[in-house]
Amino acid sequence: MGTSLSRAVQWTTSNSDPGKLEITAINESLLEEILRFVEPFSSLHPQEAQHVFQEPLQWTSTLEASAFTSDYDISGSAVESHEKDSEGHPLLQLSPPTIYVHSFSQLSKLVELANETKLKEVQACLKENTDPMVNILGPAFATLVENEDRNELHLIESIKHGEEDQDSEVKVKLFLLLQQLDEQLLSKCCKEISQPDRLNPTAVKTEVERLKRFCSGEEKRALKSVRYTSDDDISNGCSAPQWRQKLGEICYLEIEPCDTEILYITCSTAGVFVNGGINQEGVDNAYKRTSDMYKDLVTLLKNKSAHFAECINKQEFEVQDEIPATQESQHVESVDTEEQGKPQRPYEYQEKNPPQQLMPNKLDCLKKKFELCPRWKDLGLMYSYEYVIISLICQQSHVVKRCKTPSGAVPVEDFSESSSESEEDEEQTERLAEVNAVLPSEYWQIQKLVKYLKAGNQVATVSVLCIMMDFNLALETCQLAIRDGGGLEVLINLLNTEDIKCKVGSLKILRKISQNPQIHRAIVNLGGLKTMVELLDSTCKDLKALAAETIANVAKFRKARRAVRKYGGIKRLVELLDCGPDTATLKAENVKDIEVARCGALALWSCSKSTRNKEAIRKAGGIQLLGRLLKSPHENILIPVVGTLQECASEESYRIAIQTHGMIQDLVKNLSCDNDELQMHCASAIFKCAEDKQTRDLVRQHEGLQPLVSLLSKADNKQLLAATTGAIWKCSISMENVTKFQKYRAVETLVGLLTDQPEEVLISVVGALGECAQIPANKSTIRSSGGIEPLVNLLTRTNQALLVNVTKAVGACATERDNMVIIDRLDGVRLLWSLLKKPNAEVQASAAWAICPCIENAKDAGEMVRSFVGGLELIVNLLKSTNIEVLASVCAAIAKIAKDKENLAVITDHGVVPLLAELTHTTDDRLRRHLAEAIGHCCDWDNNRVSFGASGAVAPLVSYLKSEDSSVHQATAQALFQLSKDPSNCKSMHENGVVEPLKMMMGSDNETLQEAAAGCVRNIRILALVNEMLCSRHS
Repeated sequence: MGTSLSRAVQWTTSNSDPGKLEITAINESLLEEILRFVEPFSSLHPQEAQHVFQEPLQWTSTLEASAFTSDYDISGSAVESHEKDSEGHPLLQLSPPTIYVHSFSQLSKLVELANETKLKEVQACLKENTDPMVNILGPAFATLVENEDRNELHLIESIKHGEEDQDSEVKVKLFLLLQQLDEQLLSKCCKEISQPDRLNPTAVKTEVERLKRFCSGEEKRALKSVRYTSDDDISNGCSAPQWRQKLGEICYLEIEPCDTEILYITCSTAGVFVNGGINQEGVDNAYKRTSDMYKDLVTLLKNKSAHFAECINKQEFEVQDEIPATQESQHVESVDTEEQGKPQRPYEYQEKNPPQQLMPNKLDCLKKKFELCPRWKDLGLMYSYEYVIISLICQQSHVVKRCKTPSGAVPVEDFSESSSESEEDEEQTERLAEVNAVLPSEYWQIQKLVKYLKAGNQVATVSVLCIMMDFNLALETCQLAIRDGGGLEVLINLLNTEDIKCKVGSLKILRKISQNPQIHRAIVNLGGLKTMVELLDSTCKDLKALAAETIANVAKFRKARRAVRKYGGIKRLVELLDCGPDTATLKAENVKDIEVARCGALALWSCSKSTRNKEAIRKAGGIQLLGRLLKSPHENILIPVVGTLQECASEESYRIAIQTHGMIQDLVKNLSCDNDELQMHCASAIFKCAEDKQTRDLVRQHEGLQPLVSLLSKADNKQLLAATTGAIWKCSISMENVTKFQKYRAVETLVGLLTDQPEEVLISVVGALGECAQIPANKSTIRSSGGIEPLVNLLTRTNQALLVNVTKAVGACATERDNMVIIDRLDGVRLLWSLLKKPNAEVQASAAWAICPCIENAKDAGEMVRSFVGGLELIVNLLKSTNIEVLASVCAAIAKIAKDKENLAVITDHGVVPLLAELTHTTDDRLRRHLAEAIGHCCDWDNNRVSFGASGAVAPLVSYLKSEDSSVHQATAQALFQLSKDPSNCKSMHENGVVEPLKMMMGSDNETLQEAAAGCVRNIRILALVNEMLCSRHS
């Protein structure tokens, strides 16, 4: 981190605050990278997180004592952590405004507590701790980092030297982690710098000319003058001296605003800034930067001149680089309209458009723009700026291809695709080998073989292919040697020959090297996929199998998957699955048929990551053939078959087909095999299919619940554990399955998985416990197994899906009073209440539902709720939400809160009555029920009854009696009974025809509904009798 902070981070040199981090795009990017490292550190590296720093990180913090939770001792404005070091000193201490942090565990918690200001806290920390690695590992570390030619093992031994305590191993691991972060920061900085948005002489000249137009006119002008300090213009467009051009400086300007003194400005490729006063006599360090760096002249002038900013804003002036049309065109892949609006799953990412290819004319343009004058070249002072620019751009976009795209290359039209494909499909940016890197001898040997391959006859070609197969083609060096020598083109051309041996040899090599991500795109761009798809029709089974397996390796990114579909490959691959009527009784001579089917299934597995390909597989009859292969006893064919099915099970049509074709039984049977990978894919398929009740019943009927519970013992295999817990979660939605899980003691096992697990596993574990807790006996089991405390601790996580499941589980456990005592003691209700601040509506709703049983079963609920500062105002304000689920859950919580008179007074002051009245026009029965309950309990105050009537809430409530939901009837009748205690409300009810439906409800079997309906009618009748008596007296 010391290296990256000194070389990558940009520090301001302004006189006002010379040690302040500049607010630049690079700095913000680096701060966010550090934040992503610190936030999950405790969960990813728990042992290293407990390491106590050699010296604390201390900085001026904006945090106050109110921001800290129950894990800290708060005394006035001072805060100390419960967690202490071996000498009893707190690992975090806040003495406003200075904060001291002694470990990564406390640093992670602090970042989480900072919430919206966490980026500012990281910025302040780095400002006051310019080399935090010295604070963490000690001052001796500084000498190790400064050694440019350091060896990693030597550094580790240096750290260990003189430290015989157990902490040395942790210190070494921490050192390696920080070194890795340091490299990431420097790498990210290089990527940011290499982006093609840096200033150039043409852009600066264009902007200066535009600014000069704002110097005309006495009254309306924005500037007095804009001029260059030097009229010298070298052939590359820069007027700065050559020795300053080496630093990226382009030219110098004198700009005189209307309201400030003259500004002396330097324009460089990195941006523009105010200098010390170039061309002024007696000024030392004239080239020194005295202000922050700005992206362009307009931004700088807006910050320095209020008059200029006002004039520019009125005219809506914006400086834009004039880019030649030849450089503007780039191919951007269209977004599939069928996938727009589709919610992304947590494990899926949307693919990005590929980076723009750098064309030769653009390289030539850059070379010309930064060309050196002959005099400097003759002196031997070669300027390396051109090389830096070209090499940085080449790192982002590979140098132009060797050959033109053949006729078989994939056309660009009609290339819309599914947006739900995983990040692994995204093609990685090609890394260029270092110029001075020593390549192994195999690299040059393979390149020689490629030359022979190009020039040899048929016999020589087969011989060369055999020799190439003897190399370890799994090594990246060997793979790139074939590509760099032009071998890919030759291998693909060999697929079009008539010689079977040449085709087989070529495919065997392509099959191995196509596993390299850099080879994927090259094969597609050379038109290789089209030829491979055509080979699927070959009568040679070896060719079909090799072609299919190569397609499986290549179709790892979406352009390749589209190409397979466009060339008719999906139908051909599905036909490969038809290897016989009964794969269970295949004889030894049919082993090639099994291999062909296996390779076809592998290719379909890769292609099935596309939504359109899934539909194409279904239309080609792939479901029936996959179902037939699912009965095969051969594990090598079962893995790709089940993998394809679980990938396609995200579509409803596949889930229905899996049910109706009896595949659930086969999936359950394979849960008991000895192959972990096959078990994982079977569990994953059940996880996706168990969204439907019929599938959950089938899993139980085929006795698949016990094997799932047994797989929980393989906790070391995290992928298998994630799939298994996911399947258990979905199956536990049915209470019949929960009873079975109870018998197999699954709850106790799941509780043991609540700690030290990845979030993907925790989401499923907590979800399963939430469903199991619907049965009262399991609530006691969770408590006796020690599951309440880890559940409450998970309320502090940030993963949205995890928070939804945790709140549901905590809420289910809180319905039992013994559990509620533990939740209250662990401050769980406060944590639930804090989740109402989350922006995610699903988290808000789930937290509000969980709060309801907590209030109902707490020992002193009224006092507990009042102890949450701002809590009642927060929950009342959520009535302004537009989400129906949030509104229903909040209304349910308010109904519980309003049972306490003091709390009712507080929420009334916060305006709960008009907000509830506004919601009465809803047509959602669930919201109607809880809204009516909230209104009924709020009417315990006489003034609230009058306010509800004045707000027009009575008439809509009467219409609720027409609902078909009996629970809505009961809640509405109770609310109307409370409202009928006010005479004006009785009149409104009578006018809206409330009497007849209430009469019918008085005959209900529900005693609560009977009493409420009768009470309301009684109040209306009493008012009517009083009116009759008054009328008779007057008459």
